[in-house]
Amino acid sequence: MNHGFDTLAIHAGQDPEARTGAVIPPIYQTSTYAQDAVGAPRQGYEYSRSGNPTRDALQECLAALEGGPVGLAFASGLAAEDALLRTVCKPGDHVVIPDDAYGGTYRLFAKVAERWGLAYTPAKVSDVDAVRAAIRPGATRIVWLETPTNPLLGIADIAALAAVAHDAGALLVVDNTFASPYLQQPIAFGADVVVHSTTKYVGGHSDVVGGALVAADRTLGEELRYHQNAMGAVNGPFDAWLTLRGIKTLGVRMDRHCDNAERIAAYLDGHAKVAQVIYPGLPSHPGHEVAAKQMRRFGGMISFRAAGGEEHAVEICNRAKLFVLAESLGGVESLIEHPGRMTHASAAGSPLEVPGDLVRLSVGIETVDDLLADLEQALG
Repeated sequence: MNHGFDTLAIHAGQDPEARTGAVIPPIYQTSTYAQDAVGAPRQGYEYSRSGNPTRDALQECLAALEGGPVGLAFASGLAAEDALLRTVCKPGDHVVIPDDAYGGTYRLFAKVAERWGLAYTPAKVSDVDAVRAAIRPGATRIVWLETPTNPLLGIADIAALAAVAHDAGALLVVDNTFASPYLQQPIAFGADVVVHSTTKYVGGHSDVVGGALVAADRTLGEELRYHQNAMGAVNGPFDAWLTLRGIKTLGVRMDRHCDNAERIAAYLDGHAKVAQVIYPGLPSHPGHEVAAKQMRRFGGMISFRAAGGEEHAVEICNRAKLFVLAESLGGVESLIEHPGRMTHASAAGSPLEVPGDLVRLSVGIETVDDLLADLEQALG
């Protein structure tokens, strides 16, 4: 039977525990397991880096939500990215990345992977021709997308770029953190691997750090699983349990995130102290039609440019009260940040440097009128 998203979020990988009937999966807080005989681990469990029932429950649920056969949970989103790169790439290979990407992803490529011999080229992922031009025939192993991108909320056409990547013999990797699997399922549009920082919307409560990969192909998924074990940056059992708890309400949370973000984007769009609002749900956004085609709704992230320039943008962040000045995103509470000096400081001076007048909002699920009032006083 094909179940709906919210049913999968609550039940996939989470049958009542066999011994006691516990409705919630137990936290298997153990490092090792008694074996029935030499070389005969019980149900395949021998050491918790290699396998843990709580983590397995999370991995099965993530795979179900993204529509892939294999899901893998990691200690962080960047740990997931690193495992992916070292599984499918080798020194001398090349990757196309967004010219507007998460600062940590850029740092991984520029300061870590490049030293290992992996080349990369930033490209505007909302422009199919620009991505095609950035591919190096015979060398490009991955076309890496964020959609929406972080922090400028660019929209990439997943299906079109899957065709471009596959024509070049490359994999299409989609960081789906901003959308969450509730709003967007890249594998359905041709993606080969989906990446998540589960710290964000998937966990949803700003209380646990984690990452995930979901593969569209079982063979690739098993190769990733091998490297997950070999490299060891796995999600711990308590972290996996917290993430599973968050997943259960992902659908209802995302609807409220979207409701609030739509109201706030419309308010900012008409404000004299705001030079530009960047939100895929606005018809003025250049990626609006593509987003409408591949997303259920338009998400809880908004960026805007302060009319008074960089110092005004910093003042807005500092004056906000209900919007907490903090990095990260996707929790139930609203956050505000200055990307140029916070999450994307590592991209300063690079092709991925973000505008100094940019403010990024992670719109939470509070009463929206309270959020609007806070922004009104913060804008000055």
